[in-house]
Amino acid sequence: MRGVLGMLACLFASFSPLACNQQGSIPEGDLLVLTVATQETDGFRRFLRSAKHFNYTIKVLGRGESWKGGDYMSPPGGGQKVRLLKSALEDIQDENRVILLVDSYDVIFSSGPRELLKKFQQAKHRVVFSAETLIWPDRHLEDKHPHVREGKRFLGAGGFIGYAPNLKQMLSDWSGADSDSDQLFFTKLYINPEKRKSINITLDNKCRLFQNLHGALDEVVLKFEDGRVRARNVLYNTLPVIIHGNGPTKLQINYLGNYIPHLWMFETGCTLCNEGLRPLSGLQESQYPMVVIGIFIQQPTPFVSVFFERLLNLKYPKNRLQLFIYNQELHHEPHIRSFLEYHESEYQGVKLIGPEEDIDPLTSRDIGFDMCRDNIDCEYFFSIDVDVVLKNEDMLRILIELNKPFIAPMMTKPGRLWTNFWGALSADGYYARSEDYMDIVKGRRMGLWNVPYISHIFLIKADTLRTDLKDPDLFESATLDPDMAFCSKVRNKVRQYTQITRRNKIHSNQLYSQSMSSRHISLPFIAPMMTKPGRLWTNFWGALSADGYYARSEDYMDIVKGRRMGLWNVPYISHIFLIKADTLRTDLKDPDLFESATLDPDMAFCSKVRNKLCLCVCVCLLQAQFDLAFVVRYKPDEQPALRPHHDASTFTINIALNQLGIDYQGGGCRFLRYNCSVNAPRRGWALLHPGRLTHYHEGLPTVEGVRYISVSFVDP
Repeated sequence: MRGVLGMLACLFASFSPLACNQQGSIPEGDLLVLTVATQETDGFRRFLRSAKHFNYTIKVLGRGESWKGGDYMSPPGGGQKVRLLKSALEDIQDENRVILLVDSYDVIFSSGPRELLKKFQQAKHRVVFSAETLIWPDRHLEDKHPHVREGKRFLGAGGFIGYAPNLKQMLSDWSGADSDSDQLFFTKLYINPEKRKSINITLDNKCRLFQNLHGALDEVVLKFEDGRVRARNVLYNTLPVIIHGNGPTKLQINYLGNYIPHLWMFETGCTLCNEGLRPLSGLQESQYPMVVIGIFIQQPTPFVSVFFERLLNLKYPKNRLQLFIYNQELHHEPHIRSFLEYHESEYQGVKLIGPEEDIDPLTSRDIGFDMCRDNIDCEYFFSIDVDVVLKNEDMLRILIELNKPFIAPMMTKPGRLWTNFWGALSADGYYARSEDYMDIVKGRRMGLWNVPYISHIFLIKADTLRTDLKDPDLFESATLDPDMAFCSKVRNKVRQYTQITRRNKIHSNQLYSQSMSSRHISLPFIAPMMTKPGRLWTNFWGALSADGYYARSEDYMDIVKGRRMGLWNVPYISHIFLIKADTLRTDLKDPDLFESATLDPDMAFCSKVRNKLCLCVCVCLLQAQFDLAFVVRYKPDEQPALRPHHDASTFTINIALNQLGIDYQGGGCRFLRYNCSVNAPRRGWALLHPGRLTHYHEGLPTVEGVRYISVSFVDP
């Protein structure tokens, strides 16, 4: 009797979505994960790391093949995955085998096989696809998708799970090319009612198994709980097992991948930091990796000699270092000559490019990279801008030991919320603050962080320069600034773009420091900054116009308001200064220091001093508040235009004081990033625009007459 009842139960079960042998839990051993990867990228290694953490059994398809399946932004594409899957399924005869197919370059697991299989079984279908908010690639098929009471309606081909026989049936009709669209193929199966019923397909509408990020960034947050970290869908209150950064969401999967699975938690901190290290301790000096250090001097910078002193103090064998020095400033040639005179022989080699060679900054970066690429012994390129303070003598060793393709130490400016990295990007590719940015900057979260932008200092593997980053135009872009263009191209090749913030080991500061040491007093020419209460006036200029008179520099307001403390190399100082007597007896011994046929006496004096010395103004204890507004005059023979710049403000207000066409010709404001120009508002009208970051702008030339504007800054 019991046998008959069992046979009847199985008979009735055959008409239900689940077969009889599925009434119990699916054994974890019945699950096989298939993925396609023709190249081993950082994203692929991240995928394997997460799979290994949860003990998934992985089989990789397509290794050794060239990829012909297109990319995520342009249909068609992905057919190669279908071909490889169909071939792999032919070798699987076990009808109880459960197959999970997922992408790998932009996918991470956040939980293990047991939870995945339980949720698959609860779906009560033989094949479950991930679901999306957005339909792709054919929007004309929208009306043919089944409606759902709640959840996502459209199929996503980047992840699906099912029993092997059903998947074989699903793929039996595939005869497409590698470049055909897998998404479109699976979508047409799903919207066909007969096929959908026959194969027994459903969608994971509420993201219980799969979370596609495209179109759902606002739905997903990190969830820290009981020593675990997960991604939580706040719209459906679910905890997806698989996170997929599909479409243009690669930066978001990089962000989530800093934590999931269990890479950083409050209880343990960084668990990734000790993986795959390259220890240098115990090596003989001749066994240390060869490093080319690129030093870039693109503007007048105080304490260049101190920079080279700190470079000398790096705890790394100098006979395993080569130096590439690019200097654009004539004033700094004596500092470099002095350093090389005493220490050039200690290094394996030195290449110097000076201002007389007239090589632009972008080309210099490429030349530095080539110095490493072309040297078969070079293993790393260490790029440093000269205004970086190398405070940790073990910095280079630590970065090398972390063994990443591209890595940088986090920098700070004392007393300021500034770093050399961004946690996220806006829609137009510029700065956006990430959720964890403040915790990282303030040192509350220490570890390795995959970030979208880094500047000023970084270490890059030579093999990466020779393969993924071998193009000569890494810093060039029609829309982005050079450093952002470089980071964009690095992100496209080196998926885990990492940042270290382990302050007890690495801590770099920009030069702008409030502390003054005895070495500052030894400068040959120095002046204190003067102010007039209630007025925007100082005794120095930040820059010079073409005719040698006043022009405002980008950092002028920050210095005047005391937001940047330190010593500043400036072109003009008046009223009060200190000069060493030895300097007067040697460099400034001429009797006509204040005479000039074209300049005022004080400007003539500063001009002659500049040719010999660094004019340094000291800003150390200023606490001033200003309500800033001023008038600017543009004349063809005086200051006709203003070079491209950002304002040190949240918003800039520009009020026209006279009339275009009557009082002057030309002029206006051009926003370079958007190729948009505002000729001039009517007299008395104002132009309001963001000052920092997004609205890089210039003052267009006034070609006739005199133009007056009133400028004011909001939140300077």
